[in-house]
Amino acid sequence: MTTEPTIDATGIQKIHIGNLALASNEAGVRELFAVHGEVKSFERPLDKVTKAPGMFAYVEMAHADAATAIGAVNGQELDGQALRVTAARPPRA
Repeated sequence: MTTEPTIDATGIQKIHIGNLALASNEAGVRELFAVHGEVKSFERPLDKVTKAPGMFAYVEMAHADAATAIGAVNGQELDGQALRVTAARPPRA
């Protein structure tokens, strides 16, 4: 299993945002990360059973911006929850 962050061929890095409040939305997450660079995409998977938004999401940013954003946003509070922000890892095989 690799521990390298997920960075695509164009230099875009995926960031995992954990401990996301159910009340949090895409606009709030984008606003928090946009201070550190352009957010290329946002994804908040639905729970497979309940079909409700999960307590985590992903954003994609340019690799250089992502490194800054991870350090700056990790531990910040959004909608009453302290976020856990890390570089996303490839899915397990």
